[in-house]
Amino acid sequence: MAGVPAVRISIESACEKQVQEVGLDGSETYLQPLSMSQNLARLAQRIDFSQGSGSEEDEPGSAGRAWAEPGEAEDEEGLVKFQPSLWPWDSVRNNLRSALTEMCVLYDVLSIVKDKKFMTLDPVVQEPPPPKQNPQFLQLISKKKSLAGAAQILLKGAERLSKSVAENQENKRQRDFNSELLRLRQHWKLRKVGDKILGDLSYRSAGSLFLHHGTFEVIKNTDIDLDKKIPEDYCPLDVQIPSDLEGSAYIKVSIQKQAPDIGDLGTVNLFKRPMPKSKPGSPHWQTKLETAQNVLLCKEIFAQLSREAVQIKSQIPHIVVKNQIISQPFPGLQLSISLCHSSNDKKSQKSAAEKQNPEDHLYVLEHNLHQLIRECHKQTLSSTVMPHPASAPFGHKRMRLAGPQAFDKNEISALQSNEGLLEKIIKQAKHIFLRRRTARTIDSLASRIEDPQIQAHWSNINDVYESSVKVLITSQGYEQICKSIQLQLNIGVEQIRVVHRDGRVITLSHQEQELQDFLLSQMSQHQVHAVQQLAKVMGWHVLSFSNHVGLGPVESIGNASAITVASPNGDYAISVRNGPESGSKVMVQFPRSQCKDLPKGDVLQDNKWNHLRGPFKEVQWNKMEGRNFVYKMELLMAALTPC
Repeated sequence: MAGVPAVRISIESACEKQVQEVGLDGSETYLQPLSMSQNLARLAQRIDFSQGSGSEEDEPGSAGRAWAEPGEAEDEEGLVKFQPSLWPWDSVRNNLRSALTEMCVLYDVLSIVKDKKFMTLDPVVQEPPPPKQNPQFLQLISKKKSLAGAAQILLKGAERLSKSVAENQENKRQRDFNSELLRLRQHWKLRKVGDKILGDLSYRSAGSLFLHHGTFEVIKNTDIDLDKKIPEDYCPLDVQIPSDLEGSAYIKVSIQKQAPDIGDLGTVNLFKRPMPKSKPGSPHWQTKLETAQNVLLCKEIFAQLSREAVQIKSQIPHIVVKNQIISQPFPGLQLSISLCHSSNDKKSQKSAAEKQNPEDHLYVLEHNLHQLIRECHKQTLSSTVMPHPASAPFGHKRMRLAGPQAFDKNEISALQSNEGLLEKIIKQAKHIFLRRRTARTIDSLASRIEDPQIQAHWSNINDVYESSVKVLITSQGYEQICKSIQLQLNIGVEQIRVVHRDGRVITLSHQEQELQDFLLSQMSQHQVHAVQQLAKVMGWHVLSFSNHVGLGPVESIGNASAITVASPNGDYAISVRNGPESGSKVMVQFPRSQCKDLPKGDVLQDNKWNHLRGPFKEVQWNKMEGRNFVYKMELLMAALTPC
């Protein structure tokens, strides 16, 4: 066996983890392996910083020699010898020691230089460089070249911009007249007559029969000097409208008190409306033509109204004075319809400024006039309806049926009758005035009378000839109990229909006093109805009730109402009489046993007659505490109710 060479055998531990402890039951407790940081710390602890640096030269040589002759040692001794490996942190330790030495030297040098006792430091003198190789001079030259290149680029860009601006101005000067004419043709009717281009402002295509031609001419704008700067709103196209359609116009409708003398009426005071502003992006000729067309429409409306005012036969004839039409819808009132036309010259503007009056213009009626004239245009277009069958005569369908259905003269005249523009606007003016008067009457009563309260709820959906308002009469704090008076006022053209809660209908005229008297009587009845509802809640018994009392002083407005209620045990009674003018009168009837001033007679000997109630005594109602009538009545009933 001695001649056989030694074979190395690597032996591995059976367990990766070392056994720390073996229990009595045979269980083993293992040690956890070290982490990388713990292993690094363990290796760092092995560094000996006190050992000299000379050992590091011996160790590698000895180690090299030890590793260089492994075979000889094995051959000689025949045993495997394990040499210690080189320490891995030797280089780190050596570098740290050399760095420490250099830092110590540097510290000593700096301390000597700072004290300036033993050594001083002076800068090294250098030879001046030649002038051609001065870096500042070279830097200046490079900057000049860079700035020159940048300036050249900016000059080229400025030149291009100036050329583009000049081209744009040239394009504006040479804007195509035909392109602007094409835009005009998209909105207005144009035709060429000879060498002129004419347009149409009238509403003939919509059904108008007004005789005004309404023609305007399209011309080329040559008033501007092309050599000078062109303004932004320059347009090569302009329109020339007739002189009678220049300026602005509108129809003024007002309702006012009747003038004392017709001779005082003349030309209506004109005040100029602000010209409509042109929309952004729209040409100036568009606004000019729209204003002229509005003047033409206002003239057509006024001409139609003037013609109907002369033709219509009414009880009070209509008056046409210059540019004003006067009608009398109600006695003491007059409806004035005026054509206000102001031109653009300075003289008319100055006179209009001197004649300005407070604005009493009804814009609603002006708007309705424009709608009515457009309806007339539509009827004119649709009046010629082709008959069906084709053999039937022309005309309205109902007129064609007059023969087969044997219509009489009245029915035929009813078919032929048609309200004109003036009659419709007068009816609308009557309704507006009646509605305003009704609202003013209700508001004046609500502000003047605090008890009971009156509330008006106007409907948002109304007709031009009829409006509705719901009137509620309540007492403050007792709205849920006192709901007996609820009125529906339907305001028409010349009368007001009042619908009660129970379905009764009362028709009132246009007189303001009549409506006021009716509301006052209803407010008086509300107090009596409130006492009736309160008696039911308090447990009192209603003995008698009447909305129209025939006894007592006669009321000039309506009739007085009265009610008599008795306490739950019948000992006390309260009698209330309320009138629109006389007001409320409250009387209380006490038991006969509590009346000491009653005369004693020999007729009534039995004691049972003492249970009857005695005479009534009036209550000083003004001295009662309470915020309103119903609250005072509640306190009075509570005081007379037995516990």
